Amino acid sequence: MVKVAVIGCGYWGPNIVRVLYEDSNWDLKYCCDLDPQNLNRLTNKYSEIKTIQDSNIIFNDPTIQAVFIATPLPSHYSLVKKSLLAKKATFVEKPFVDNIENGKELVEIAKKNNLPLSVGHIFEHAPAVVKIKELLDSKEIGEIYYIASTRVNLGIHRGDGSVIWDLAAHDLGTIFYWLGEEPISIQAVGKGSIIKENPDIAFVTLRFPSDILVNIQVSWLAPSKLRDIVIVGSQKMIVYNDTDPVEKVKIFDKGVKSLEHSSFGEFQLSYRTGDISIPIISNAEPLKEEITHFYKCIKNGDTPKTDGVAALRVVKYLKLAEESLENDGKTIKITS
Repeated sequence: MVKVAVIGCGYWGPNIVRVLYEDSNWDLKYCCDLDPQNLNRLTNKYSEIKTIQDSNIIFNDPTIQAVFIATPLPSHYSLVKKSLLAKKATFVEKPFVDNIENGKELVEIAKKNNLPLSVGHIFEHAPAVVKIKELLDSKEIGEIYYIASTRVNLGIHRGDGSVIWDLAAHDLGTIFYWLGEEPISIQAVGKGSIIKENPDIAFVTLRFPSDILVNIQVSWLAPSKLRDIVIVGSQKMIVYNDTDPVEKVKIFDKGVKSLEHSSFGEFQLSYRTGDISIPIISNAEPLKEEITHFYKCIKNGDTPKTDGVAALRVVKYLKLAEESLENDGKTIKITS
């Protein structure tokens, strides 16, 4: 068993606590949070776990082998650094950091101490996302034309970052995982509707070297929760609906191709409408898959799938998207 502690027990932390508590691979010793109400809620469920408000108790405890950090973004750098310097395997929720140089420093500390550093890009562990990766790699849908993502809901207006930092990190990580390449340009437009200085709706557009166009819509102002991604290829199309409990992925045998021009210079197009197929996908909980993967990295010395390097790539484009948004939607060309 790996003796472990969780820092941050407000919004997402209790989910991590639940999985760790139920998994016999882990021995959960501490839950840490600055808010005693958050700790009281956990005590009512898990009376044998020690609840504390001072994270230094964790870093100074030599029996703790791993630390999960699920605190607000501004605290990530200092907590992750303390954890790594204390020789703890470290898992931190996304976004990784808000400063790229700080992130590079953490990556180097982890490397120097031979410690796994994993960042919670949970969708890369979701069975549906992994299945889509297999479909794209096998060229099931042909050449990818474009990807359109919609990630919207009503609230929560966060105080530690814009809607881009809160929601677009999910899609950027997923799309980079699928495509295996980085964009050559990025553009973002948006606005703060409720709190003017904090954008709550944004549209992010990326172009990739392989001529794939990607658009990501994120919003805290929508009448319902939508988590949809459409991938259009030259042969088939995929719809990924993360809110569907059963049929998360659908493959549409639909397409269009250009035939010969007519004598009047008009395009002659051939449209194809075929079957819809729904692949069988595991119903494994992504968080459990993610935490199991981290456990294996600790035990086997493997590099986490979403390590600090991969997470920094997402941070890079989050920052570029915000730079574009702050400059009235200026398109930013990416050279390196």
